[in-house]
Amino acid sequence: MTIAITGATGQLGRLAIAALKTRAPGAEVIALARNAAADLGVPVRAFDYTKPETLVPALAGVETLVLISSSDFNDRAGQHKAVIDAAKAAGVGRIVYTSLLKGDASPMILAQDHIATEAYLAASGLAHTVLRNGWYTENHTGSLGGAIAAGAMIGASGEGRIASAARADYAEAIAVTALDATHAGKVYELVGDAAPTMTEFAAEVGRQIGKPLPYNDLPPATYAGILQSFGLPEGFANILADSDVQASKGALFDDSRTLSALIGRPTTPIAATIAAALAG
Repeated sequence: MTIAITGATGQLGRLAIAALKTRAPGAEVIALARNAAADLGVPVRAFDYTKPETLVPALAGVETLVLISSSDFNDRAGQHKAVIDAAKAAGVGRIVYTSLLKGDASPMILAQDHIATEAYLAASGLAHTVLRNGWYTENHTGSLGGAIAAGAMIGASGEGRIASAARADYAEAIAVTALDATHAGKVYELVGDAAPTMTEFAAEVGRQIGKPLPYNDLPPATYAGILQSFGLPEGFANILADSDVQASKGALFDDSRTLSALIGRPTTPIAATIAAALAG
């Protein structure tokens, strides 16, 4: 079986390659990336979402394509559609797409590109599997240094429960579903087993660093403004603030434990991801 992974130089893509190599050492894995010279431990083919001419040739011989959603918010849906069209033209057998938790039911601004992509994928006629990924715990641990220095974590998610999981957990789900064609036609809502509020999350950080770390809940506009002061573009800052607001209403909560069932083990404890970030 030949499996190709888009966005292979990204954090999720690298972990997915590692998971595939661990679960199926004999599988032929191809990395698709803008930088064809990247050292990923597998063959790399030039592949740029924004350059349609690179897509069909790079997909030659690919049986299963893992389409990791683009991190470029400039017409993400259009980029995904170009990849789906190329996959169809190249004779790819199945696409595994990383979407967003709750898919077309999600009220998040962030969901709009995923909604459009899921609809296009369904209309394409290609066999496909949709992995609706919840929040990555690393979305919160990535800024711990600054939060600890400032003496507080900030956000706008109120007391909403966020069932996040580690990127490695989601990467393993990619490997499981890419390697088994019986997952065709399936849609999976994927989250972590635990769902702390940000107040609880900050308390765990405080426990590990040995001093209290409060969570300060802010009005969305204030939070977006602070994110912009950190250097985030206005549009992306507003998307993150909106994601927090929707999380306060349950958009990032699910208690089905589908992810742990799919990968055959509990998801990585929040405390473990926090500890790894503090140690790193």
